[in-house]
Amino acid sequence: VQLQASGGGLVQAGDSLRLSCTASVNTFSSFDKAWFRQAPGKEREFVAAVSGIGTTYSDDSVKGRFTISRDKNMMFLQMNSLKPEDTAVYYCAARPYRSGTVYNTRGYIYWGQGTQVTVSS
Repeated sequence: VQLQASGGGLVQAGDSLRLSCTASVNTFSSFDKAWFRQAPGKEREFVAAVSGIGTTYSDDSVKGRFTISRDKNMMFLQMNSLKPEDTAVYYCAARPYRSGTVYNTRGYIYWGQGTQVTVSS
């Protein structure tokens, strides 16, 4: 399975961006899928996830601003009201559906290459 993330860019605080993640398999909708991000000098952190059965999760830092969704072999992250602290490289990740935590990077097998999001103040 190959994942391709896209949609990042340079925006101002308060703006919106929509990230996309395209998978190379048609069974992607049944996978657990997630977005993580990594800022310079920091560990990769959980942003949002959608399970293989459609349950969504998001970190408290993005609740009410970011929305994760899926459609066939794609996953999206709609990011509204962006803040400078959202600046990071955003990665999409996936694994075959299973029970258990969606918040840990170690649980994911497939990773996209990352897309840079920079929010200026």
